[in-house]
Amino acid sequence: MSDQENTLTIDTAVESTDSDGANRTAPNSSRTILESRDLSVSYGQDRALQSVDIRIPSRQVTAIIGPSGCGKSTFLRCVNRMNDLVDAATIEGELRFDGTDIYGDDIDPVALRRRIGMVFQHPNPFPKSIYDNVAYGLRVQDDTENIDERVETALKRAALWDEVAGQLDKSALDLSGGQQQRLCIARAIAVDPDVILMDEPASALDPIATSKIEDLIDELAEEYTVVIVTHNMQQAARISDKTAVFLTGGELVEFDDTGKIFENPDHDRVEDYITGKFG
Repeated sequence: MSDQENTLTIDTAVESTDSDGANRTAPNSSRTILESRDLSVSYGQDRALQSVDIRIPSRQVTAIIGPSGCGKSTFLRCVNRMNDLVDAATIEGELRFDGTDIYGDDIDPVALRRRIGMVFQHPNPFPKSIYDNVAYGLRVQDDTENIDERVETALKRAALWDEVAGQLDKSALDLSGGQQQRLCIARAIAVDPDVILMDEPASALDPIATSKIEDLIDELAEEYTVVIVTHNMQQAARISDKTAVFLTGGELVEFDDTGKIFENPDHDRVEDYITGKFG
């Protein structure tokens, strides 16, 4: 693969352009950073996503909600090409990151994942020191200039520095569950991505740790685009600017400002789900 192929080139224009040449400005004048067009995903004979069209704005928090098995996590895995690792996965349609088709032949998935970080449901720190966990991505990229400062900055951004500053050589596995999750967030942001994907990052945490994660997400949105999958609708209402509602069959039924989704949705199916009539 050539050097050009190893670098993800993105379009930094504020507006995207349709095939007919018309400009399409993101809602609330915020630049669209992720966009899918007619995105469908199947695992063998099972359809996980059905013709999803969505435009996710930059530097906001977008929550994805819906019942189990509706394709929420599948959508996240498409965004940083984790479904490449699933032999049975078939992906159709378009998925663009700042205007660039991330499934294009010249896109290196590893380079893409440096720009689009991922935080999983259960904390997954490496069996290394706190310092080495945060520094891991920088070392893999051979980008170690000012590494001590960058590790400290990432831990501060993840609201963990004050708790671990004097024990960076301590095993990450000795941290509490909430601390481990914030460490994983620090590891993700150390390489300075554009987007942070979170797949139910607080579902395994107690209420106090969950509150810290929610406060952190609010702060991260000042610098990063955050897309979070959550089963907790109250959480989605508290922390997100936009909410996407996926329902049975992998269908994106509604996507709008969070206040509108929860207070006055356009679709009866969405209102039924939010009010607990099904799901």
